Amino acid sequence: APAWLRRLCGHLLSERLLRPGGVQAVVRGVLEGTDGDAGTEAAALDWRKCDAVGKILAACPQQCLSLEDYYRQVCPQILDLLHIQDKVAARQFQRVATTTLLTMAREQPQLAERHLLQPLLAPLRRCSEAAELALEDLAAGAVLVSEAELGSCVEDVLKVYVVGNDSSSLLLGSLQSVLGVVFSLYSFAKQNVSYLRAPCQDILLWFLEKAEREQSLAVLEGLARLNSHVPTLHPRCQLRVGSEGGATIVMEETISDCSSDEDEALYQKISSEQCHVESLVELLSHCQKSGLAGDFFIHCLKELTQVAAEDEAAPNPAVEPGGSLLELEQYQARQGRKLLVLQLVAALCEGVSDTVFTDMVQVQEFVAAVLHRACVHPARGPGAAAEAQTLAMAMGLVAAVLGGAVQLQSSDFVVLKRLVPLLEELSRTYPEPLTQELASDLRIAICTHGACSPSAVGAAADGVLGRKPGTGALSPAGVPSRAPSPSLSRHGHGSPSAHRERSKEQSARREPSASSASPAPCADSPAPAGLQELLVAAYDPQPPSRAAALRHLASLVTQRDPEALQLQEKLLQVFLENVQHEDAFVYLSAIQGIALLSSEYPERILPVLLARYECPAQGTEDAAAAVTRMKLGEVLMRVTRALGDMVFQHREPLIRAFLRGARDPDGALRASSLSNLGELCQHLGFQLGSIIQEVTCCVTSIARTDPEAEVRRAAVHVVVVLLRGLSEKVTEVLRDVLRDLYRLLKHVVTAERDGATVLHAQLALEELDTAVRRVLFPPQTLEKKIVVLP
Repeated sequence: APAWLRRLCGHLLSERLLRPGGVQAVVRGVLEGTDGDAGTEAAALDWRKCDAVGKILAACPQQCLSLEDYYRQVCPQILDLLHIQDKVAARQFQRVATTTLLTMAREQPQLAERHLLQPLLAPLRRCSEAAELALEDLAAGAVLVSEAELGSCVEDVLKVYVVGNDSSSLLLGSLQSVLGVVFSLYSFAKQNVSYLRAPCQDILLWFLEKAEREQSLAVLEGLARLNSHVPTLHPRCQLRVGSEGGATIVMEETISDCSSDEDEALYQKISSEQCHVESLVELLSHCQKSGLAGDFFIHCLKELTQVAAEDEAAPNPAVEPGGSLLELEQYQARQGRKLLVLQLVAALCEGVSDTVFTDMVQVQEFVAAVLHRACVHPARGPGAAAEAQTLAMAMGLVAAVLGGAVQLQSSDFVVLKRLVPLLEELSRTYPEPLTQELASDLRIAICTHGACSPSAVGAAADGVLGRKPGTGALSPAGVPSRAPSPSLSRHGHGSPSAHRERSKEQSARREPSASSASPAPCADSPAPAGLQELLVAAYDPQPPSRAAALRHLASLVTQRDPEALQLQEKLLQVFLENVQHEDAFVYLSAIQGIALLSSEYPERILPVLLARYECPAQGTEDAAAAVTRMKLGEVLMRVTRALGDMVFQHREPLIRAFLRGARDPDGALRASSLSNLGELCQHLGFQLGSIIQEVTCCVTSIARTDPEAEVRRAAVHVVVVLLRGLSEKVTEVLRDVLRDLYRLLKHVVTAERDGATVLHAQLALEELDTAVRRVLFPPQTLEKKIVVLP
């Protein structure tokens, strides 16, 4: 085109652009006739066209007097492009809006932040701790952010930040200011049924992936409420379930002076903190491959050591006279921080401990944190046993690495040499002689790159790797099913002289085997003496050694070892006794062993388990018996999954056992039994037969009359599982009880006070409504018939 025509067209487009609605009109005119779905070439052309339009919109035209005025007029219209309802044009408009915003953020960061990013994030900033709005002036129950506004804001943030995928410092900094509110929304959506959970999770994971590692760790620490780098949700703001599957933010109602209201508020606070930590751990479970979860776990361990050191150095003003109120508040803050760090470490150990470490550097940092803690605070006082077990686990991990669990390179030894100063200090200052000796031997093995490996290191490595002493190689049956097992027992640390000094003690615990020093005749099938050693080790006072023995016994059952299968009754007794152990690693190993044994011999083992589940052992307290029965319920469910279609012949005993458990005085056991009942119905394909009447009567009565909300919630969940699983067959299978279930759900919706239970009931009513409509109004189908006339 001639120059005068290009100039005139540009002038006309610029004039139209600066009018109200001009951005959308110009974009529609330029993109008219393009379709992002019409083939590869057309899609590529569409992308280039959208990027070109975005760059044009980001450039200020010559007709505009100032850049500030241009941004003030155009930026609100650019944000409106994200909300186009037309599905055909929405994707193109979003591409243009995202490209324009990112270009403006690169070229004019201050103006883009003022006119684009701040309005985009305004609903989230409005309810954060750093909000300038005087929230105290608002009435209780007032809606601060509506459901539609909050949902639109989260979707816009997802489109601009995650889909746009520009990790500039401006975008990361602006998003960090609202991450606390996004995380609170993610934690809230995790507890309820909400479409906001996935976008919030994507936003958080995108930031943690794109930010620098130090910034990501600081943000995680802020989300865990260990620092103030991330503003969280304002204390007076409260999230509530929206009517359209979203959420609203309202002002929290003030708590009266009634003691019951204060107790309820304390319970809600503790539950919220627990859910907060669980949500953080679940978020970190998606960051294990990048190593962020391992770095944060090590950071928490170092923080725990630092908090303990500060707590030990500072006096307790509650005990010492003359302490001021400020000192008492500081002491309480330190104790709260210490409890929070402990809760985080425990949750991380339980949630992401299997694959938390991705390289040798993280393993070294973990061991260094534990060794430093042992050097600063040797195991003394009431927590000495736990401290000693943690130290034994760390040193056993180093021994396992040096003993052949990992193929080490020269660079790995460079990393491990960072542990030498700590091991040297531990060998000089730790009060226990055996630990001193093992620390010295580990230091020698690291400095010589494994060329000189004393006997204590080999014994510790054998204990961790589950192999027989002297074999020097890892047998297939010796590997626990989880990460390197902390099975370093105290009698495995010593030198030969120390072993001779303790020979009497060892002979009292077990009879030494003459063949234990020689290699086993078969690596996959240990001799009877080796099996006897495993049975004795299953009662070891050290939980790591006990858990490793149980895992080894379970692996023998999996391999159908003939010596182990001959002692199946003894193995069952050993596993059942260890189920009652309080250590999670021990009783989970016992549960796995019972499940494997039951799946091999269900006719013999299942009756024993059902009898134990229905009638707990005599002489145990009610609370301990309930916990043991819940563990046995987990065993029964694992056996049910393993049996598959063969579970039908055991259908009625299993259902009766769970129905009896649903009538137990303990509320947690009732909820657990109902949850197991719902899962059992799924595995049975909802073919319950005549016992369906008993199931529905039990569930109905519990949902109406049980005093605990958790149990009522579980009962309604069973109804939801039944209706969702039967789907179109619901009117056939539940024909006789369908009316009772409908009346129950309507009663729960109108009379229940627990919000989660009401939500489950509403979902069940929707499932029931869909199924009944499908039966009453079947879809019309057109059939083509060909009739041959005579």
